[in-house]
Amino acid sequence: MSIFCGDCKEILPNIEAESVDMIYLDPPFFTQKTHNLKTRDNAQNYHFEDSWESAEHYTIYMKSRIKECHRVLKKDGNIFLHCDKNASHYLRLILDEIFGSKNFRNEIIWHYKRWSSNKSALQSQHQVIYFYGKTKASKFNTLYTDYSATTNIDQILQERTRDEHGKSKYKTDSGGNIVWAKEKKGVPLGDVWEIPYLNPKAHERVGYPTQKPVLLLERIIEISTNVGDIVLDPFCGSGTTLVAAKLLNRRFVGIDISSDAVNIATSRTENPIKTTSILLEKGKNCYLTKTPTESKILASLEAIPVQRNAGIDGFLTMQQGRQIPIKIQKQEESLQEAKQKLMQAAKKRNYPYMVLIRTHNSLQNQLEWFSFSGNATIFVVDSLELSVSNWFVGLENLAKVAQM
Repeated sequence: MSIFCGDCKEILPNIEAESVDMIYLDPPFFTQKTHNLKTRDNAQNYHFEDSWESAEHYTIYMKSRIKECHRVLKKDGNIFLHCDKNASHYLRLILDEIFGSKNFRNEIIWHYKRWSSNKSALQSQHQVIYFYGKTKASKFNTLYTDYSATTNIDQILQERTRDEHGKSKYKTDSGGNIVWAKEKKGVPLGDVWEIPYLNPKAHERVGYPTQKPVLLLERIIEISTNVGDIVLDPFCGSGTTLVAAKLLNRRFVGIDISSDAVNIATSRTENPIKTTSILLEKGKNCYLTKTPTESKILASLEAIPVQRNAGIDGFLTMQQGRQIPIKIQKQEESLQEAKQKLMQAAKKRNYPYMVLIRTHNSLQNQLEWFSFSGNATIFVVDSLELSVSNWFVGLENLAKVAQM
């Protein structure tokens, strides 16, 4: 297990031909800018250049290095090249030329959510990883994911076949009995991977620009190598590939031209850390905190829901883009408690107006229709269910009076 400091074009020729089981490279993306990022404590500023004279200059640079990657890769080895929209079209052509289009396996889409952008274009929420084998005999381990919630149980339990027209149908034996399926492990992994981008507070984050999550590299290594195999990263940066390889009991070789990167990578491999993902472990629904009733109230107001906030349940967007926070009174809350939570959640943003949705009656509830918090006005509005309930109570009281 080794980490070298230098240009991979100069170091790769020293590696024996056909000695590496898998290569992952996350090279410069042709962004035409300098990437800077400080560590969490602001003690260190890491940066690297990704500026080029031209696209031709960039492709010449990448082609010479990918050729060396091809040389050191075993015949049953695989290469994964990570890129984005800036140069993916150039890199795909280079890979086709060097590895052969017949050895293309997948265009993996790494999908993630990030903070919003004000660009006049669709928000960028994915990067691309090109997956090529060196030959048709390249290694591949099938990974499985859970069945979709919409999957019919018969699709899991019964074998399927095709009729004379090529249409899928459930398989039966000569007596017309159902042929039960063999044990299934789930759905084979697809080529769109939803893995969270590293957030600023992630334990594994070291402050190096473009650092990728260990979870992403673990998946790549698992599908293309076995325990004890050698994984090479010729642009190893902060060493995420090497950390993932060590955690999965693979050997590794890392190369980077930056001494800062090599120092970080060395430190990380000595004490590998992986951030767990609640999103992957528990699914998206674990972040949804609105009850069906609350969701219905927000939908009736055409409000934008807010999850995981005790004081604000959603926002109304009014004219000129003004946002008005909404709080829905919980069954266990008094109106005063609900109002205090709304005020606490909104106090730093100086909203001129806020809305509190009243959901149940009390004497104090019924007497309050609006109040003030500093310069903000809080409007108290009855939910539809409460309004209807109060209306029926009023009708019943009128009926009693009429009978007297």
